[in-house]
Amino acid sequence: MSRYLLLPAPAANRVYADATATMLRAELTVLGRAALDGRIGTVEPETVAGVQYLALDADRLDERDLAFLGLASAFYALFERDGELLRPVAVPSPEKYPSDLLTILKYQGKTNEQFTRLVLNITAASTARPDGVLDGTLRVLDPVCGRGTTLSQAVMYGLDAVGIDVDTKDFELYSSFFTTWLKDHRFKHAAATTAVRREKSVIAKKYEAAFAAQKADYLAGRKQTLTCFAGDTLVTSQLLKPGSVDVVVGDLPYGVQHGSRGPAAWCATRSTCWKRHFPAGPHGSAPAGDGAGVEHSGSAAGTGRRTPHRRRPDGALRAGYDDLQHRVDRAITRDVIVARRD
Repeated sequence: MSRYLLLPAPAANRVYADATATMLRAELTVLGRAALDGRIGTVEPETVAGVQYLALDADRLDERDLAFLGLASAFYALFERDGELLRPVAVPSPEKYPSDLLTILKYQGKTNEQFTRLVLNITAASTARPDGVLDGTLRVLDPVCGRGTTLSQAVMYGLDAVGIDVDTKDFELYSSFFTTWLKDHRFKHAAATTAVRREKSVIAKKYEAAFAAQKADYLAGRKQTLTCFAGDTLVTSQLLKPGSVDVVVGDLPYGVQHGSRGPAAWCATRSTCWKRHFPAGPHGSAPAGDGAGVEHSGSAAGTGRRTPHRRRPDGALRAGYDDLQHRVDRAITRDVIVARRD
């Protein structure tokens, strides 16, 4: 049995940084149980020479184990303890593209990138195919995608991503940004915006980009896709094929605390959409039996939500997920709900 020390990365958000160690510990616990079959022991804080690490005991970690540890939202470096010494352990990076895809866009109300990555990680790990996040075979849907933080994180992992949002301005900003980003980095791609019609009526605008990190992969047909819809999330089942989504991830809007100025219907529509996956609503819920019809058996849904209390929904996954509550700012405490459709 070896002892490993994981060094957390600093967080740019000061309030979130205060919770980073606790959140990372909970995330590693979830990854250990859901994706690593319990092969890593209890994760606990340990201080060495005044520096705080997260310590875990495990039999020698193989390449797959290290790949899952490298997914961790606040991962910075991993060391194996050798007496009084710490031996660096090479961990593969999960990122397939330059990090500026996540960091360029700045705007009020943007979800913290570390938190977005955490929610995607633990939700993907909770599916019937957790290895899909490593081999690029999971398809991610964010039905409240805003300006695409979740979509960009999925792309970074090499996953296909789909987003829906009722705000046309957000749709236009993100689709324009993504096309410009592809051009600036000279990634081979094709992108277009079209209208989606059903029964002779336009129900949404659709942006779709096909691309690859390597030109040879693109020419050989090994492409990733990013698809965004500007439309009402209530028509998700008309936009996507049944059983086409593995992971549903979203960070619900919190209203006036995040500066939203639109009509009440803006947030109401988003919350109603989420009830199709979580029928009790954003304050505690489990997936609907039929959802929007786009998830399949073994898929998982995860959401960040404002937490007025600690009631846990019936049907939601519990073990290892109970330590993810944290402060966003003085007025908001946020939690994470993950549930799996079996």
